[in-house]
Amino acid sequence: MIVVLRTDVSEPQINHVLERVQELGFEPRLIRGEFRTIVGLIGDDNKTAAGALEAIPGVEQVLRILKPFKMASREFHKEDSIVPVGKGKVRIGGGHLAMIAGPCAVESLEGLRAIAGHVKKAGANILRGGAFKPRTSPYAFQGMGEDGLKILRDVGDEVDMPVVTEVMDTRQVPLVEKWADMFQIGARNMQNFDLLKEVGQTRKPVLLKRGMSATVKDLLMSAEYVLAEGNPNVVLCERGVRSFEDSTRNMLDMSAVPNVKGQSHLPIIVDPSHATGRPDLIPSMAMASVAAKADGVHVEVHDCPEKAFSDGPQALLPPQFASLMDDLRKLATLLGRTID
Repeated sequence: MIVVLRTDVSEPQINHVLERVQELGFEPRLIRGEFRTIVGLIGDDNKTAAGALEAIPGVEQVLRILKPFKMASREFHKEDSIVPVGKGKVRIGGGHLAMIAGPCAVESLEGLRAIAGHVKKAGANILRGGAFKPRTSPYAFQGMGEDGLKILRDVGDEVDMPVVTEVMDTRQVPLVEKWADMFQIGARNMQNFDLLKEVGQTRKPVLLKRGMSATVKDLLMSAEYVLAEGNPNVVLCERGVRSFEDSTRNMLDMSAVPNVKGQSHLPIIVDPSHATGRPDLIPSMAMASVAAKADGVHVEVHDCPEKAFSDGPQALLPPQFASLMDDLRKLATLLGRTID
């Protein structure tokens, strides 16, 4: 439920509403908007509570949210959310675009430093690189672990870019929180509810990727787990779903962008690298993503893909990424969007 407060509500009245909400067995979330102040109620909905809350001075109306994802819904938060990354250095959502770029995996200090220099010069504003890698084969490169996190942090500081990296397990959360500016929850872990709860108890931004067989509703319900733990900084990521098509790595569901935006206030970006798996398709799909009003793109870049430890075939070369960024800047300007 949502408790909409009167425009002339006083602070004592707000505090009384919060106290009464807790007495009724709900957890309140106070949201002060530009024109309205509302209180979101986390807990099982019931008509009795709605009637009790409507009688409190300062309350204008009580609305029941019909969607199963309460806090992620547009009903709960009408305006687009803006998620700050790296102490507010970069903003995602509300017209601010995230340009996330870097190698699939952190391979060495020198290698990441070179790639980071290229993507920074091209205009990327968040550096990506995996320290922990979920791989289909147990014999494939699994990442450098904490050493990779330290390298990612050092290089991010050198080029003055926030860094994002994947967290795969609840035991890794404190370690990744220490070194990274943003958690990434990969497609395989989208419904790892214990992991979602764990990152929800932090206040670091969370980049939540859509599962390979997940619906948009599934994605928003997973985001709800993070939000319900008190972390409002969630960015969704469309990265393609499995289908019968075999000429691309996955099937990029571009309709997911306006679909999510119609139902949720959360920002959504697109990862055309994992969606297509083909460098020849990535630029077009990145442009299409921004045109569909996505809040950014997530692109893999490597200066020598043939020597990459993972996902080399789908990485753009630095000159290709620079050319893409030139086009994205022009499109962003045309659409009235900004790249921090």
